[in-house]
Amino acid sequence: MRIGIDVGGTNTDAALLGHDDRVLAATKSPTTPDITSGVTAAIQALAPPVESVTAVMIGTTHFLNALIEGDRLTPVAAVRLGLPATAALPPMADWPARQRAALGGHGYLCHGGREFDGRPLSPLDPDELRRTAADIHARGLTSVAVSSVFSPVAEADEWRAAEILRRELGEGVHFSLSHDLGRVGLLARENATIINASLRDLATVIVESFGKALAEMSITAPFFLSQNDGTLMDVDFARAYPVATFASGPTNSMRGAALLSGLGDCAVVDVGGTTADIGVLTGGFPRETAGESEAAGIRVNFRIPEVLSLGIGGGSLVSRDGETGPRSVGYRLREEALVFGGTRLTATDLAVAAGRADIGDGSHVAHLGREFTRRALDRVAERIAEGVDRMRTSAAALPVVAVGGGSVLVPQVLPGFADVRRPGHFDVANAVGAAIAQVGGEVDRVFRVPEGHRDTVLAGAREEAVGRALDAGARPGSVRVVDIEEVPLAYLPGGATRIRVKAVGDLDLGRLGEVTAPGVGHKATVPGVGAAFRA
Repeated sequence: MRIGIDVGGTNTDAALLGHDDRVLAATKSPTTPDITSGVTAAIQALAPPVESVTAVMIGTTHFLNALIEGDRLTPVAAVRLGLPATAALPPMADWPARQRAALGGHGYLCHGGREFDGRPLSPLDPDELRRTAADIHARGLTSVAVSSVFSPVAEADEWRAAEILRRELGEGVHFSLSHDLGRVGLLARENATIINASLRDLATVIVESFGKALAEMSITAPFFLSQNDGTLMDVDFARAYPVATFASGPTNSMRGAALLSGLGDCAVVDVGGTTADIGVLTGGFPRETAGESEAAGIRVNFRIPEVLSLGIGGGSLVSRDGETGPRSVGYRLREEALVFGGTRLTATDLAVAAGRADIGDGSHVAHLGREFTRRALDRVAERIAEGVDRMRTSAAALPVVAVGGGSVLVPQVLPGFADVRRPGHFDVANAVGAAIAQVGGEVDRVFRVPEGHRDTVLAGAREEAVGRALDAGARPGSVRVVDIEEVPLAYLPGGATRIRVKAVGDLDLGRLGEVTAPGVGHKATVPGVGAAFRA
């Protein structure tokens, strides 16, 4: 059996799945400030036979929330290797003031970096790095983010720079290297690396809290955290790369919707307390954003599910003219909604008045006029249908799967979409999605593609992505390629093409001691640098 847990800002959802991916039990419990007691309560409600639990998969929004709030972040020394070419925009130049101030705004520009084909951009300067280390030490910084031009193509400069800095700074200093976070674009990759470095201390606290909760329940099975793309990372990887969890919430909800509905290609409407998030599944995985994404107003390089958020949720306030949202009572729903004895008309009250939900005390909304309720809910349906229509890429019929606790607002038929499904356990789809997360491997870099050799280069990239998934802990025979993207770069010589290949497979629990950390199939530690940079 596997346990899937999704720790949100308001609720902690949990689901117990059997070996055939059948949901055996599911529950919701309030998220607690200390995390541990909320997770413990959720697992207690599941009442799993602990000796039969083989793995626990957890999704969390804690790291993203910390960045948004600018709180609990560690000051970072951001070292960029790229002089003289990259001096125009220093590290964190376009960051919001709140987040930049929380991290201290410590940026360092040094020589180094590579061309797209791996040729040196400028020689690394050890003396310059030693002077940089002296300033980092003087400022008392203990977390360092190192980024270099085109390091996903040639990572040696980052390793060498980190080795020099670590020798000068001594023990107790954490390093985040940008090539570990992949993707070619410098600024977005650098931003992701800086954010990752700022979350390292918090990651240790969060991961230990999860481990403590499981220990209190006498669960000894390994636990994993889910990543942005719906794949898994183990405890050590989570401590080192907390930034990889940022989009796990919507990803888990959409993956859970795919399993619960049995549909691999559909639109998913995930309705919570404040928003309705709309995405599209292709082959059982969320369609991702076409380019870079944003986290707390900061450009980052990881791909996340393409999601359209509407200000409609179970806690959305309803105006006198029947307009719903975008203002919401959020987590105060059980205190302020009419059906719970409160004084504010919410979308949940409309659903109860219309007979779509049996929540709270229906007598408190008996005074709502039938026409008013119908008109308000019809407007909600129209807005959701408009959102789904905006997300689809063709006029072909597209099934709609409604999940989340607030999905009672979604009717059986939406305007223009006759096939609307609300599967069993729809309210804990995010926890189900966490429980079925797989192991991934990805390649994303610039290749030389000689004329007439495109198929050979693509085959090599596919093989590398599959190999990375296997190295990361996927079961042999279960790995498949789920996404291929190639973009010819006309401004570079030699048939340069950016190729991205993603492969996923089922977690092989029997091989956990033999493989690298489940994640994106990162390469083993470079000899001579030491494992200190991996954890």
